[in-house]
Amino acid sequence: MQTFSTVAELRQQIARWRQAGERIAFVPTMGNLHAGHLALVQRGRELAERVVASIFVNPLQFGPNEDFDRYPRTFDADREKLAAQHADAVFAPSVEEMYPGGMEQAVTVTVPALSDILCGASRPGHFAGVATVVARLFNMVQPDVAVFGEKDYQQLAIIRRMVRELAFPIAIEGVATQREPDGLAMSSRNQYLSATERAVAPRLYAALQATAARLAAGETDFAGLAAAGRESLERAGFRPDYYDIRTAETLAPARAGQPLVVLAAAWLGQTRLIDNLVAPAGAAAT
Repeated sequence: MQTFSTVAELRQQIARWRQAGERIAFVPTMGNLHAGHLALVQRGRELAERVVASIFVNPLQFGPNEDFDRYPRTFDADREKLAAQHADAVFAPSVEEMYPGGMEQAVTVTVPALSDILCGASRPGHFAGVATVVARLFNMVQPDVAVFGEKDYQQLAIIRRMVRELAFPIAIEGVATQREPDGLAMSSRNQYLSATERAVAPRLYAALQATAARLAAGETDFAGLAAAGRESLERAGFRPDYYDIRTAETLAPARAGQPLVVLAAAWLGQTRLIDNLVAPAGAAAT
């Protein structure tokens, strides 16, 4: 497995693969890899002859009071994990390589409407940072397909819309959320949880399951269901950021008769957890 830190070096290798007629799958990450990330690499191997993973902790998507400085950086261990999954290359650019004109003067990408709801409402500018870095990485790697986890459901919706509207010739593949045996969605931030908090954390997924079951049973009081989900988290010791039910495809407000997704973000101690669950087919039918 090769490691590249500059766009010029990476593109030389990409060009050789292209000349050989090989398809390229891309898995963008911020490192500190776990089994959820590795499932994306595995899916990439099924979709293309070559898999490139990036490791870049993107400062543009962190707010001033967020955890950029303490976000775990485990490059050597990450590289070993990617090699074990038979990734072909790791792209690990510096901040200067990613933003050669400086971040303050960086050309940015924004996706209206989708970026200022849910996580975007409490993290202003976050999704502009995500869209910007993903657009840059797409141009640098030039893949045929890019693979993302569905745990960050809003992020995936934003990237799909960006790709569609900016006409990137890239297929976007979503992979189901990877979970611990007790249901907790795998996340690099789980390691911030204390032992006591870790024991409580699966209650987030349990709340989503309960809401999805009521939707599947035909309930359509979306505001009431969301309020009940939020209250269940509060009783468990969470500080909910949001708990909402949305139309699965567009994240528009929920409407009866359409596929739905239940989304939540909540603080447990000093750690912010996110999760979601798509309601079963036929949910909320009239």
